[in-house]
Amino acid sequence: MRAALALARRGLGNVWPNPAVGCVIVQDGRVVGRGWTQPGGRPHAETEALAMAGEAARGAVAYVTLEPCSHHGKTPPCAAALARAGIARVVAAMEDPDERVSGQGFALLREAGIEVSVGIGAEEAAELNAGFFLKVAEGRPLVTLKLATTLDGRIATHGGESKWITGEAARAAAHLLRAEHDAVMIGSGTALADDPELTCRLPGLGDRSPVRLVVDGRLRLPLTGKLVSGANDVPTWVLTLEGCDTARREVLEEAGVDVVELPAGTDGSVDLVAALAMLGKSGLTRVLVEGGAHLAAALLRAGLVDRMVWFRAPRMMGGDGLPAAVAFGIDHLGRTPRFELVEARPVGHDLMEIYKKL
Repeated sequence: MRAALALARRGLGNVWPNPAVGCVIVQDGRVVGRGWTQPGGRPHAETEALAMAGEAARGAVAYVTLEPCSHHGKTPPCAAALARAGIARVVAAMEDPDERVSGQGFALLREAGIEVSVGIGAEEAAELNAGFFLKVAEGRPLVTLKLATTLDGRIATHGGESKWITGEAARAAAHLLRAEHDAVMIGSGTALADDPELTCRLPGLGDRSPVRLVVDGRLRLPLTGKLVSGANDVPTWVLTLEGCDTARREVLEEAGVDVVELPAGTDGSVDLVAALAMLGKSGLTRVLVEGGAHLAAALLRAGLVDRMVWFRAPRMMGGDGLPAAVAFGIDHLGRTPRFELVEARPVGHDLMEIYKKL
């Protein structure tokens, strides 16, 4: 199952709207087939593993990180494929909460005389596909806030200088995060200040750049910036307010940008709850938020940050520096968003901390 989970992770950021699944087929103690969900969500992991195993699948054990599907979608049901191949036993990490499956895949397997065991590696499998499960349960993707700061939580000097607070190893780790997420989101302020590309520039992973999202209520995104000029190569969506400037919208769309109009929240800016619901409906399961301080504060205030990945550089800046999040109306400790530390490890000279919302 550990091997199947490792295979499943290869699909993160590349298989939406489907979950990332891994499958390993074992015959007499020997791995005869393995597979993981392919780009765009198909073929499925089980299909890939069965194709590799061939006739060796008959009488074998299939280890799969999620309940095999039982419904006819764009591909035939994997549960039926496992039965046809003569698999003797299926060991699954957990049940698929999607109502189109949700126990029906296991029922189909058992009806075919296949022994089914469920629960091995369930905790790891649930975290791996937390974004998919959240989309099923709440209709929105998992939101991970990525921060790169000094030890005292500053993202830039008071003059705006921020390159580079963290070192090369931390920046490489951040690019890997992009590859493992369906989309990367920033606010218009960050787009204006930094003119970022928001692509994955790790060797061999250039094709794993996520959808680029810009929350831009006033359509301020520069037409000559990297995000607009590269919109025909990397999907770029601008989330703006309803009733936006029609002429500006048309120019952006002609450049390849998808402009999505959304209602305003109570503060007059783009309603982030509505934005995430739209992203979930579009199939996105994992969104990485990279800035800036206003967007981070708005998401924290709304309780929409599910994970945090915090890179801390061994530097101090003091009160002159710009904070990772601007004020968002907290006047009592009991109202602060709370997180638990999941992992902390050095990355080069910096520290990488991973937090999960309580």
